[in-house]
Amino acid sequence: MNGFCHLHTHTQYSLLDGASRIENLILKAKKNKMPALAITDHGNMFGVPEFVAVAQKEKIKPLIGCEFYLAPESRFDKKAKVIDAEQDKKNFYHQLLLAKNPKGYKNLSRLCSLGFIEGFYYKPRIDKELITKYRDGLIATTTCLASEINQTIVKRGEAEAENYFRWWYEMFGDDFYIEIQRHDIEEQNVCNKILLKWAKKYNVQIIATNDIHYVEMSDAEAQDILLCIQTGKDRDDPKRLKFDNDQFYMKTTEEMSKNFSDIPQALENTIEVVSKIEDINLKKDILLPVYQLPPDFSTENEYLKHLTYLGAKARYDVLTDEQTKRLEFELEVISRMGFAGYFLIVADFVKAAKELNVKVGPGRGSAAGSIIAFCLGITNIDPIKYDLLFERFLNPDRISMPDIDIDFDEKGREKVIEYVVKKYGKNQVAQIITYGTMAPRLAIRDVSRIMKVKLEDADYLAKLVPERPGITLPEAYKESAELKKVKDGKNAIFSKTLELAEKLEGSPRHTSLHAAGIIIAPSDIIEHVPICTSKDSELFVTQYEHKFLESSGMLKMDFLGLKTLNIIEDSLLLIKKNYGVEIDIDKIPLDDPRTFELYQRAETIGTFQFESEPMRKHLSALKPTNVEDLIAMNALYRPGPMDSIPEYIRRKNGLEKTDFTHPLIEPFLKSTYGVIVYQEQVMKISQTLAGFTKGEADVLRKAMSKRDKPKLESMREKFIKGCGENKIPNKIAEDLFGRMVKFGEYGFNRSHSAAYSVLAYQTGYLKANYLSEYMSSVLTWNMSSIEKIAFFLDECKALKVETLGPDINESDYKFIAKPTKEIRYGLGAIKGAGETAITEIVKERELNGPFSDYFDFVKRVNQKAVNKKCIDCLAYAGAFDCFKEIHRAQYFFIAPGEEQNFIEKSIQYGNSVKAQKNQKHFNLFGEKNLYDAPPPTPPSCPPFDRLTKLKFEKDYIGFYFSGHPLDEFIREISIFCNCKSNEFERFQNREVSLAGLVTKVAVKTDKNGNSFGIYELEDYKGHFSIMLFNEDYLKIGHYFVPGKLLWMKGKSQLRYKTANYWEFRPYQVYLLQEILQKLTRIVKVKVSYKSITNNSIEKIESILTRFPGKCPLKINLIDMDEKMDLELFSRKFPIEPQKELFETLEKEIGVVVGFE
Repeated sequence: MNGFCHLHTHTQYSLLDGASRIENLILKAKKNKMPALAITDHGNMFGVPEFVAVAQKEKIKPLIGCEFYLAPESRFDKKAKVIDAEQDKKNFYHQLLLAKNPKGYKNLSRLCSLGFIEGFYYKPRIDKELITKYRDGLIATTTCLASEINQTIVKRGEAEAENYFRWWYEMFGDDFYIEIQRHDIEEQNVCNKILLKWAKKYNVQIIATNDIHYVEMSDAEAQDILLCIQTGKDRDDPKRLKFDNDQFYMKTTEEMSKNFSDIPQALENTIEVVSKIEDINLKKDILLPVYQLPPDFSTENEYLKHLTYLGAKARYDVLTDEQTKRLEFELEVISRMGFAGYFLIVADFVKAAKELNVKVGPGRGSAAGSIIAFCLGITNIDPIKYDLLFERFLNPDRISMPDIDIDFDEKGREKVIEYVVKKYGKNQVAQIITYGTMAPRLAIRDVSRIMKVKLEDADYLAKLVPERPGITLPEAYKESAELKKVKDGKNAIFSKTLELAEKLEGSPRHTSLHAAGIIIAPSDIIEHVPICTSKDSELFVTQYEHKFLESSGMLKMDFLGLKTLNIIEDSLLLIKKNYGVEIDIDKIPLDDPRTFELYQRAETIGTFQFESEPMRKHLSALKPTNVEDLIAMNALYRPGPMDSIPEYIRRKNGLEKTDFTHPLIEPFLKSTYGVIVYQEQVMKISQTLAGFTKGEADVLRKAMSKRDKPKLESMREKFIKGCGENKIPNKIAEDLFGRMVKFGEYGFNRSHSAAYSVLAYQTGYLKANYLSEYMSSVLTWNMSSIEKIAFFLDECKALKVETLGPDINESDYKFIAKPTKEIRYGLGAIKGAGETAITEIVKERELNGPFSDYFDFVKRVNQKAVNKKCIDCLAYAGAFDCFKEIHRAQYFFIAPGEEQNFIEKSIQYGNSVKAQKNQKHFNLFGEKNLYDAPPPTPPSCPPFDRLTKLKFEKDYIGFYFSGHPLDEFIREISIFCNCKSNEFERFQNREVSLAGLVTKVAVKTDKNGNSFGIYELEDYKGHFSIMLFNEDYLKIGHYFVPGKLLWMKGKSQLRYKTANYWEFRPYQVYLLQEILQKLTRIVKVKVSYKSITNNSIEKIESILTRFPGKCPLKINLIDMDEKMDLELFSRKFPIEPQKELFETLEKEIGVVVGFE
């Protein structure tokens, strides 16, 4: 038998070790006419499903294996094993195993799982006990130089190694092979001689392999970089892990034949191994967990029907014929497809969630279209009332697994998972693995670090890659001329860095956990898919990604956390606390006028689904009057359908005639004014006009969304023919199908939109009717982001809801709404304070009352939890301002000659007091106890200046509570600015001037290599952004520095490629403190005629002489009684416009100063 194939192959899933892309391996095998290829990653089976799929697609036989880590003795021994006299510590060997048949695959999966579960010690390890137990169906080899046999030859000699060799031979018999590798390594050459000798002695077949870690020889350097990333070592570290040479690549058959010309049978024997291995099918039908039925029921279908009708009686007072018909239709489909157990399982854990007081969402995705889901309590939206289709959820003509995703409140999600684990057993429940891959920027930074590229240069290279999700380096070279120039340039280090980064981008870098996915297996999950463990979860974790799990027969459930449910719940609790009103959020009126007024005003910041700026603009134009408008807008606000929003708005508001194309369509498009908005509308039109079955309508919907042209063409003919049978002209049918196809590419699911829009309406209702309670909850559930807190505090300010600063005696951990409508800042939102510390503070206050002063605070709190950092944060944030005797600066002041600030001294004092209390110290000699010693004296120092105080407020609480940085220039702003950040649309295409504080600066590079700036600023009305390009960037970009207060003149104009987004483009900029001198043309002093005396004139002259300059002075003599205003110019006193001048005149003379 002639030929050869590789049996020892590491892919990228040998994380940060293997650099071989699966597709490239398979294609090279195909190019070399290799009939098969093995995957043998280190200690895991992560890449197996992808490898099998790609190999089968390319007609290459996939061989499933793993190069295990083998414990020297027991897998439970978690200490390093000394295996030679030189104290060379090693806690594992390498051992390659291949699955020979389905039983072997199952045993391979078991071994791989148990390596993580039982043997993990730096690496997932198995031992000989497990190999003995699960050897059936497996092929073993002597493996590489790191194997037990080879390492024993090297370290302890041939005699002892032969004992190990015999163990493996006796264990696997004819399925044990001597593996010969030739990488030009001296120790390997020694081992090979002995192995070949044993091959003759024991009549064991030899196979030739290459220890593949990368595809081409030229990839060796990239793989070496991976090793450095894995170990965290520098490339020039002499002690680091590295390969001996560049021979660990996928050699061609010709290269292998040349390398093993003296033992050609070693190549032929690889084909013998392939012939032993059966085709292993990883695909299985879904295996549902067994649902335990009550004793009175014999089948799942029977019990599902029972529960459904029980729920139907609770949902509906009296069942109508339509409802009964729908129930029976869905029950028949579910029964016929064998999915009753699935519904029972989901209904069970949703019911348990509610019993655990976990809030459950109204529905998600197409499952909201099922009346059975509604009656079982899985969803909370009536599909008949909202005209939702079951066949959008489950095609009655095709068996495909239903997919019900459930939203739980974020706080309670873990409780539901715990319930599922308890019900089915920990060994049947697992989370789902995901892989963090190297994006281009990360790859550049990783390679730069290893290549010793300077940090600033690495940052420069990384930022040349355009910011676009999914971009690759080859694409980046096309989009960024500067990046391409660097790649092809003379800087060899930069070019090499980009070359290596390109080879590594996309490589799996680490494992992570799927955000929501949970697997529930019918029995021990190890019997179905390989699993691993994670430091981030107490549950097992599948080794296969979610996209391969369903085809492996696993039931995947998405347990999603939705903080909107927490926001609603907290709002209801605050409403009850403040007003004694209990609201059932599911029974609020869906036609509340105040709620729709809120949507019409587009005051939806903080509400679910409708808070983005573009969405608010659409709402303002739409003026929604019912929930249907919200459902439609939610569905339309997506790429593609978004183009239909203006048409929908015009028709809704009677500005454009509604055209239904044909009377038969009107019932389906009436609620959306003739605009196709939902996938379900396409399905209904195809059923009614063209006679499609429910299942065919769903197939059409899928073909449209996937842009399946052959399928669409065949369905187009069927559609036109069906329309013809209903006497609809071909032209109308053709046009209608074209509209449907265009929409269908992007069309949205009405079931999901309806469920989420009802949830959104609930948030709108709470904001419209209980503003402070709702916004308190919004703030609480965004406490992890200081930026979001600032954003929502701005909204509170805009809506005239007063927000009180943090107070150590009044604030809770969360934000709270007071009955007086104010919101008190939550201590838990203070940046850096820490959840544990704040919880301790609130607990102490609740137990023993408010803190009488700062020293009472430090004496009472547990300083193991409430440490210096926490107290620093509280002081900077103003939480101690209620203790009037100490101002903020004093807490941090270090007096001359001392080393500690006041906080550090007070902490020592508090600790000393507690120590004395704990010891119950009694002094026999009447000396004064430390317990009676006075607290430290607050140091004498000036308070923080206004800007410093405001900066700390912004840094620690995200908002300016005691003022605004622009306050100092309020006079200048009132004279020299005519626009605020929320008025750009009002000043369309006009010149405007405004003031702002620079908060963020980002300098980027465009595809032509030119720098441009993106700047975030804020004024009294909120945040706004400015972009500067080309000459504008060069001319005025240097003014935009974080913390600078600027005056800007420019134009309000449409943002590029937008229809209604107005932005500000500046072309003249000054520092705000400069504008009095730079912009004042005339200073005006208004003086009361009655106050003019010789003395006052002398005083005015005296003041003016102190501020000589070039600016003309105008004096207006005012007589209110005579209604006289006499304007006089002072040629004697041209002045320098200065704040001090104006303040002195106003304070000492009582005049009114202005300027223009």
